[in-house]
This record gives sequence, structure tokens and C-alpha cells, in this order.
Amino acid sequence: MSIWRTARPPFLLLAPVCVLLGWATAARFGGHWLGLNVLLVMVGALAAHAAVNVFNEYEDFRSGLDASTRRTPFSGGSGFLPGHPQTAPLVLAMGVLMLLAVVAVGVWFLWQTRLGILPFGVTGLALVLAYTRYLTRSPLLCLWAPGAGFGLLMIPGTDYALTGTYSIEALAAGLVVFFLVNNLLLLNQFPDVEADRAAGRRHLLIRYGYNTGARVFAGQVLAAYGALVIAVVVQLLPLTVLVGLLTAPAAVWSAYRIVRFPQQPGRLAGTMAANVLVCLLTPVLMALGMILP
Repeated sequence: MSIWRTARPPFLLLAPVCVLLGWATAARFGGHWLGLNVLLVMVGALAAHAAVNVFNEYEDFRSGLDASTRRTPFSGGSGFLPGHPQTAPLVLAMGVLMLLAVVAVGVWFLWQTRLGILPFGVTGLALVLAYTRYLTRSPLLCLWAPGAGFGLLMIPGTDYALTGTYSIEALAAGLVVFFLVNNLLLLNQFPDVEADRAAGRRHLLIRYGYNTGARVFAGQVLAAYGALVIAVVVQLLPLTVLVGLLTAPAAVWSAYRIVRFPQQPGRLAGTMAANVLVCLLTPVLMALGMILP
């Protein structure tokens, strides 16, 4: 038995991938390569991602959602707390400790006179604390919050922490991830609509239905790769970053599947796996393209 399962370790790869892309923009445009700050940013990002997972598990257990969720390898939580309800206070305490670790990393960068880290940090903490209990009750906030956390906060925030300056290039790179991560959480909601509805959530699928959710998914695929191409065309990002387009076929296939079978979540397991790979590989490929000479 381990309460660490509530942090969903297999899903924590997204945080270091986003830090990698933020580090790549810092290296390409700011000349920053290695150092203690890179390690601390990674620790803070992992702690933030783990904290939101832990709080999500705790809130879903507290609300009773865990008892009715249909779990898949990619959605529905770890299932740990329903089997070990006595550990709920420890799980909550672990989430708080992880959040304090994020705050400690932020204080380190403030001490280094990186005062511009405050907007990233304060907004990120608000997202972690508010996501499950409040943001999931708003269709648009629930849709955009995941992408904002990873794409618009973690990637530009990493760049700022390492360089001390705001970067339009990091923001452009983060916009691609914004749309992809939105889709990651959106697709994972398809198997849980009825359970989410019973628990009081009001995300996009509940408010507007499966077909609308499928169309939004397809639109965000186009927006992600469109943002990447536009960033290169306007010379914000180097031509080599277009290596990120290698994941486009898998993303388009996922969009096709979800548009074709929006009300058959049982047929979407392969689509969910492909979607996870798209979210992880695209930032990695972009980072590699960023640091190529």
C-alpha cells in the first residue's frame, strides 16, 4: 500500500517535458544551458503536477465520484482512496506538502530577484487549488485550465526562471502545448460524463454534449499545429522546430476517431493512448528542434 499512487506517477512525465521545452527556449534565445536553477524548476514543476493530481484524487473521493467512475488506463484516477479510505488525511497532507515545495522553489527565485516569477507562481497555485472543486463546474475554465497550467505558465515560467526576462518565443511554444493539453484532459472526460454529472461537475461535455466536445477536440488539433506553423512563419521560432509536426498524423487520427465515435467511449482506448503520446512527444520534438544549430 502506498499513498504515492494518488500522485499518479505514470502521468507525471508531462511536467518534465514542459520544463524541457521551456529550458530549450531559454537555451536558444537566452543562452542559458545548465545549472542549479534548472534542477529547481524541474522539482517545482513535478511537485505542482503531483499536487494537482493528489488534490484531484482527494476531492473525487470526498465527493463520492470515485465510487462511480469507470476507470481506464488513462482516466478515472488511481482508485487508491476507495480501497483505503483511512488514508484520506495522509493524502491531503501529502498534497499540502507538495504545494509547499512549489512555494519554496518560488521563494528561491524571488530571493534571486526574479520578481517576475510571481504572476506565474500565484496563477499556478490558484489553478492547483481551484481546479477540481471550482473550475470543473465551468465548461470553458475546465477546458482551458489544464493547457494554461502546462503551456502558458510552466513553459514561459521555466524560461523566465532561467533567464530573468519574459520571452515571446517561450509563449509561442507554450501555445502549441496549451491546445494539446486541453485535448488531453478533454478526451479523458469522455468515459466519465455520467459520473461527473452526478458529482456536480459542469464541464464542456456535460454542458454541450459529446458531439460538440468532439468538434472542439478536432478544432484544438488544428489550432495546435497551426500555432506551430504560424510561429515559424513569423520567425518567432526557428524552422527546425517544425519537427514537432511529426506527431500531426497521430493527432489527426485521434480527432477523426473522436468525431466518428463521440458517444462510444469504449472504442476510444487506442485514441486516448495516441493522444497521450502526442502530448508528450510534440514538446520533446520541438525542444530538440529548438536546440539544433
